[in-house]
Amino acid sequence: MFKKLLMLFKIGRKLATSGALSSVYEIYNPPITIKVLFFIIGFNFENKKTNTNLSSGKKLCNALQEMGTTFIKLGQFLSTRPDIIGESVSKELEKLQDKLPPFDLDVAKNILRKELGPENFEQIKNISDPVAAASIAQVHFANINVSGQKKNVAIKILRPNIEKVFNEELDALMFLAYVVENLIQKTKRLKLIEVVQLLREITHLEMDFRFEAAAASELYENTKNDFGFNVPKIYWNQTGKNVLCLDQVDGISIREVENLKLQNIDTKKLAQNIIQHFLRHAIRDGFFHADMHQGNLFVKTDGSIVPVDFGIMGRLDKKNRKYLAEILYGFIKRDYQKVSEVHFIAGLVSKEFSKEEFAQSLRSIGEPIFGQSSKNISGGKLLAQLFENTEKFKMQTQIQLLLLQKTMVVVEGVARNLDPDANIWNISRPILENWLKEMKDPINKANEVLTEASEVLKRLPDLPIIMDRANDVMTLIAEGKFNPNTLAYHSLREEELKLELIRNKILGGVLVLVIFVLLVFK
Repeated sequence: MFKKLLMLFKIGRKLATSGALSSVYEIYNPPITIKVLFFIIGFNFENKKTNTNLSSGKKLCNALQEMGTTFIKLGQFLSTRPDIIGESVSKELEKLQDKLPPFDLDVAKNILRKELGPENFEQIKNISDPVAAASIAQVHFANINVSGQKKNVAIKILRPNIEKVFNEELDALMFLAYVVENLIQKTKRLKLIEVVQLLREITHLEMDFRFEAAAASELYENTKNDFGFNVPKIYWNQTGKNVLCLDQVDGISIREVENLKLQNIDTKKLAQNIIQHFLRHAIRDGFFHADMHQGNLFVKTDGSIVPVDFGIMGRLDKKNRKYLAEILYGFIKRDYQKVSEVHFIAGLVSKEFSKEEFAQSLRSIGEPIFGQSSKNISGGKLLAQLFENTEKFKMQTQIQLLLLQKTMVVVEGVARNLDPDANIWNISRPILENWLKEMKDPINKANEVLTEASEVLKRLPDLPIIMDRANDVMTLIAEGKFNPNTLAYHSLREEELKLELIRNKILGGVLVLVIFVLLVFK
C-alpha cells in the first residue's frame, strides 16, 4: 500500500511541477478538494523553468515523457480517448516518442542465450548493435541458418526487469482510477478502471513475444491472399517469451514519400490500399494491426505494404463488426435514421431517448463533414465526434472500439501523407458495401442460423439445471423472500460499507503522506 501511495504522490507531484495541471483542469474541472490536494502537492516544488507559452496538450505530453515508460504508454493510450481529454490534447499525445537509450549488446546476447538455449543461439550470426530502442524492447539485425539457407532477420529483445516496473506503476494507476471513480461519480461513465485494465492487458501481451509472434502468424493467415499486403515470417526456434525473431523487412519506410515516387510507386494507389487493407482486416476478419503508424509500415518495390511490430492488435466480434459497418455505411449514404436505429439495436443508446432525436444529433455530425473538402473528410474524426455525444445520450463507452478509432485516425493520417486529396469515404465504400452484401447473402445467413442452432443444441443437456435455477429464483421472488431484510441483501450491503471504509482510509493516508513529505522537504 505504501508503494501505491508513494507512486501516486510522484504522479501528482510531477503533474504539479510540470505545469500540466492546467491541461488537466481544461479537460475536466474537478471538485475543489482535488484542486486543493494538487496545490498542496505542488507547493514549494513549482518549476520556475516551466514554459508558460506551451499549449496544455504539450505540457501534459512533456510531463508524461519525463515520468517514463508506463506513462508514455498511458499517454499513447489516452490519445485514443478524445472523448475524455479533448481532440487538441489527444493530437499532442499522439506525438509521444517511445524511445529510450539502448542496453548493452553483451546483455542482449546473454538474454538470447538464456532464452533460446545454446543450440538455437548458435544458429544466430552477425548480431548487430541495436538499430532501435523503445520502452519495452530493442531491435537487432542478424543472420540465421534455416535448412542450410542464410536468412536476414530482425530480433526483438525485451528490456531486463521491465515487467516489474510496469506492474508496479500500473497498480498505482489502477488504484488512482478506483479513487477517481468513487470520488467523482460523473467519471463512472468513462470506465476509467476498465481503461487501465485494458492498458494492463495490452502491455502484458506486449511483454510476452510469443503472443506477438502468434498475432503476426494469425494476421499472416488472414491476409495471405490479400494482394499487396505481406506479413513477415516468424522463426519460432529463435522466438521465446523475451525474444522475437522474424524476417528483416527489405523496403522503404512509408513516410518517405519522395523516395517512394523515385521508385515509381503510385502513392495515390498506396494511400487507397492502406485504408482498404485496414478496413478489410477490421470488418472482414475482426482482427487488425492496431499500431499502423508510419514507423511500422514499409513498402516493397512492387508497392506491397509490409507491417512490423505486432504487439498491439485489435479484435472485434462479429456483432460489433456488423454494427460498425452499418454505422459507417449509413453515414456514407447520409441515412441518419438508419444509423440511429443501429445504435439502438446495438444497445449503445438508452431506450429512454427518441430515435428521431438521436438521428437529428447524428445529422449535426454528418452534414458538416460532407460539406467539407475531401482533405477534411475523416472516418476517425466522425467516430471522435460520435464519442462527444456520449454524455448527452448516456452512451456507455465501448472499450472494444477504442483501438479501432485510434487506428483509423492513424491510418487516415498515413494515407493523407501519401495523397493529400484522398477521399476516405469513396475509398471505404466498396469494402463496406461488399461485406454487408456478403452478410445478407442467403447462403451466409443459412450458415449463421446453423451455427447458432448448433450452439443451442450443445446447451440442451444443461437445460433442466437452468430451468430448476430459474424456478428457484421465481419462487423466492413470488414468496417475497428476497427483500431488504434478507441475509443476502445485508451481506451485499456490508461489502459495500467495507469498500467505502477502505476508500476513506486510503484518502486519509494520501493526505497524511503529502503533509509529511512537505514537512521533510520544505
